[in-house]
Amino acid sequence: MRAAPVRKVAKIPLYRTLPRLARDPLKGFEQIGRESGGALARMHLGLTRPYLVTHPDHVQHILRNPEIYRREGMMWEPIKRLEGDGIAGEGPLWQTSRRILQPLFTAKNITSLLKPMSAAVTEALDDLAARSGNGPIDVAAEMTRIMHRVLIRVFFGNRISLEDADRLCGAISSAFVSLGSRMLLPFVSESIPLPGDRAFKRAVETVDQLMYPLIRECRAAGSDGDDLVAVLARAVDENGDRLDDKRVRDDVVAMFVAGTETTALALTWVWLLLDAHPEVTKRLGEEVWEVVGDGAPQEEHLSKLVYTRMVLQETLRLYPVGWVLPRTAAKRDVIDGVELKRGTTVVLSPYLTHRMDAFWDDPYAFIPERFTPDREQRRHRFAYFPFGAGVHQCLGSHFFTVEGQLVVAGMLSRFRPEVAGPRSLQPRATASLRPRVLPQMLLHPRR
Repeated sequence: MRAAPVRKVAKIPLYRTLPRLARDPLKGFEQIGRESGGALARMHLGLTRPYLVTHPDHVQHILRNPEIYRREGMMWEPIKRLEGDGIAGEGPLWQTSRRILQPLFTAKNITSLLKPMSAAVTEALDDLAARSGNGPIDVAAEMTRIMHRVLIRVFFGNRISLEDADRLCGAISSAFVSLGSRMLLPFVSESIPLPGDRAFKRAVETVDQLMYPLIRECRAAGSDGDDLVAVLARAVDENGDRLDDKRVRDDVVAMFVAGTETTALALTWVWLLLDAHPEVTKRLGEEVWEVVGDGAPQEEHLSKLVYTRMVLQETLRLYPVGWVLPRTAAKRDVIDGVELKRGTTVVLSPYLTHRMDAFWDDPYAFIPERFTPDREQRRHRFAYFPFGAGVHQCLGSHFFTVEGQLVVAGMLSRFRPEVAGPRSLQPRATASLRPRVLPQMLLHPRR
């Protein structure tokens, strides 16, 4: 990996790069990725020339050397405007946030939360069942509402109402959609307006209007409790001082993004994929009926919902919500004979690596059986990284799997879902990967 440079990198000139990305960013990235064949490719984007990285060997090198490749630079600035420099950042601030938050997301702690998680999902599905006879539902909105109930119960200690959680998530979703232009054109000065800038500003204002009073109320009450807000409000930073309101706000928002926006989008993709693959739906329904029956999924069911877990994994292979992971080189390095100077931006993309035919048979097909234990063991460790990897791997990866199993099994034990109206498996690249057409769905009672 660190040998002296032996070759020049493939360069994609401006006249080829910009038109592709302007027409369709994802297809443009895919085309560049295929043409590079796993080699590093340098993309000319005007004032910046990032390297596109797709080969799992190179992904592994970057994610396992966080002291060299840092979450900094132009492509991170839009995200940090929403989530700040704590758990979404680098250095001492990130280390402090990681130290504070990690205990909340251990497998042991998630297991201790399974009963309230299951109860929250059941309550949300009860509410959904009461409304399901009124016609098609908005899948993304309903998945988000379920996530709200879970987060409010297990991480927010009921400090936030369901109505305010809806407002918060609506603002966050708007912010992520609005960030698309800034992420794809990071070299454009903030003094130059881009589409989405005004919507982003309004969204952040809404987030702040909801979060800061919540934090102040928590402090005034003594910051008691083991919920997320209280844990952060009484925590101390790298200097032994209490975290200020801004740092508490940033990390609460980052966790809310991971627990709602990311999870709800992933589950929206699940229902679209199941609708397009009835044979998978049939096998999945049989597993749920055998394991759960017509009741609510509980802790003891999770280890037996094996195919359900594989469906979630395969969904994140095809449609990783965090589809692009930029890094900036803090010092000179060499990858595959290519010299990367200090300050160089490298762009990793789970979306592209997950679709490389050198590592995946029939990579565009939806095949949950790819994730049987024996097939996983034979695969390159970094051919699949929907949650990142290394020290910056998403804290909530296990939480997502458990939450996803509860929701999917809970839905299928009650309903036979059917996507209604326009449907499309075409993704739209914003700060997160979302369906180009958000689906509507009919819920037919199963019993």
